[in-house]
Amino acid sequence: QVQLVQSGGGSVQPGGSLRLSCAASGSIVSLHTMGWYRQAPGKERELVARILSDGSTDYVDSVKGRFTISRDNAKKTEYLQMNSLKPEDTAVYYCNANIAFFVGTTFRRADYWGQGTQVTVSS
Repeated sequence: QVQLVQSGGGSVQPGGSLRLSCAASGSIVSLHTMGWYRQAPGKERELVARILSDGSTDYVDSVKGRFTISRDNAKKTEYLQMNSLKPEDTAVYYCNANIAFFVGTTFRRADYWGQGTQVTVSS
């Protein structure tokens, strides 16, 4: 079974930084589009950033210039570096990845989600 395991997160003061990691494991053939989502209390889950297999990236306007998404294909891991954090960044952050994997003699491709990690920005 393929799974995504997140690490990082925590509580910081406004202006602080955090780095989130998301490592994929299992019988993985290849990683495709990967991304980070967040869900604040009472809000819908929103796409924060995504990175395609060619390395191109997209960010929601509210985090542009502050957050950086990256990936290490050898480590099968994606990262989200969050700088200049604001209280409105407070949310549970989830990683997502479209993964091609091997089940027996059959290849499959599907989206997987990490377990989520809390990011709290407050003074």
